[in-house]
Amino acid sequence: MSEVLIRPVQKTDIATLRQIYAYYVEKTAITFEYKVPTLPEFTERIEQITATYPYLVAVKDNVVVGFAYAASFNHREAYKWAVEVTVYLDHASRGGGIGKKLYQALEKKLKSQGIQNINACISVPATNEQAYVDYASMHFHEHLGYRLVGRFHSCGYKFDTWYDMVWMEKFIGTHPVPAPPLDKPKF
Repeated sequence: MSEVLIRPVQKTDIATLRQIYAYYVEKTAITFEYKVPTLPEFTERIEQITATYPYLVAVKDNVVVGFAYAASFNHREAYKWAVEVTVYLDHASRGGGIGKKLYQALEKKLKSQGIQNINACISVPATNEQAYVDYASMHFHEHLGYRLVGRFHSCGYKFDTWYDMVWMEKFIGTHPVPAPPLDKPKF
């Protein structure tokens, strides 16, 4: 079995990351985006995120097979110790532990920055059986120690279907008082 390398995103990765993401936009309700972002749009998103938070990629056999990143949970200052995390894998690479490795590395980076809470926004079926999304992502997050904190019903509409969305959270800090200063990402 080939080893998976986790490293910070590089400009040369962006087209591949966009291709990985395109599958989820076009074929799933895992993301509620309807159109694949253009390469300049996707590049701008990565640049905005990496100004403050880590953005990591997984490489297997010299091929980028996934990515994970953190972004602002809310723009208000009091939320700055909480982030939203995201992971996407090449759809053929799912189920092999790569997502877990990405999240573990991301969590380590976030903890070193002083982040206290990590949150995940996950689409799930609104009914028992729906095409385009299942409970795999929710179960993946549960396995990594996230807990369910809320569910919004029929809040996302894609592929002529309504989907639910859940929020899950994980504490990675001890919530000291006063709150710790936040560091820039260390790559």
